[in-house]
Amino acid sequence: MPIDRRSLLALSSAAAAATFLPRTAAAQATAAAAGFTQPPLPYAEDALAPTISAKTVGLHYGKHHKSYFTKLNELAPGTPFEGLSLQEAITKAKADGNQAIFDNAGQAWNHVFYWNQFEDGPAAPEGAFLEAVNRDFGSVDEMKAAMVAEAGKVFGTGWVWLVAGDGKLEILGLQDAGNPIAEGKTPLAGVDVWEHAYYLDYENRRPDHVKAVLDNLVNWRFVGEQMPA
Repeated sequence: MPIDRRSLLALSSAAAAATFLPRTAAAQATAAAAGFTQPPLPYAEDALAPTISAKTVGLHYGKHHKSYFTKLNELAPGTPFEGLSLQEAITKAKADGNQAIFDNAGQAWNHVFYWNQFEDGPAAPEGAFLEAVNRDFGSVDEMKAAMVAEAGKVFGTGWVWLVAGDGKLEILGLQDAGNPIAEGKTPLAGVDVWEHAYYLDYENRRPDHVKAVLDNLVNWRFVGEQMPA
C-alpha cells in the first residue's frame, strides 16, 4: 500500500492493527480500546463549499459516516473481526462472504479516504502520476471525463474510483460499499455517488456533482502519493 504525504496512520481497534490513512496521528486517530474510531474531519464543515455545502458535509460526515462505525462496533465484538483494522476487516469480510461487516467496514474506510483527499485541494497532478494519467487516459481532462461517465453507470448507490492495478491506471464503478482493496487494486481517488453525498446540493444531477468534485476539491498531489512504488 502507498505511503501518504504526511504519515502512515493507524486507524484500528484494540489491537491497533495498521491501515493506511492520509492524516497525521495527532490530528486524526488513535487506537481505541472500544473498537473502530471515526477520525475527525481534517477541516471545517464549510471548507468544501460551495462545491459541497456545509449542510451536506454535516449530514454526510456526522450522520451517514458515523453510522458505519457505530454499526461496525455493534457487529465486530466477539467475532474474528474484533481487533482488525478496517482494511483487514474489508479483506476478511470479502473472503468470508460476511456482507454486513464488508458493507460497514467498507463504507467507514471509503469515507475516511474520501474526506482526506480534499485537504489542501485542489492541486494539479504532477510527476509520475501525471505521466501515468497521460499514458493511460490521454490527458487529465480525459481522465476526469471518464470518471464522470463511469459514475453515471453506477446503478443506484456506490462509488467511482481511480485505481492503480496491473501496471496501469483504471476507473472502477462499484456499487454500494464497493472498495478497490477488495478488488486487489490500489485506490487513488474516489467519489461518493450515494444520493446523500450530493442531493441537497445537486438534486438528481450526479454528473455535475462528480465533475465539480474532481475540478474543485481533489488534491491531485495527494492522489499521486497513493501510487504504489
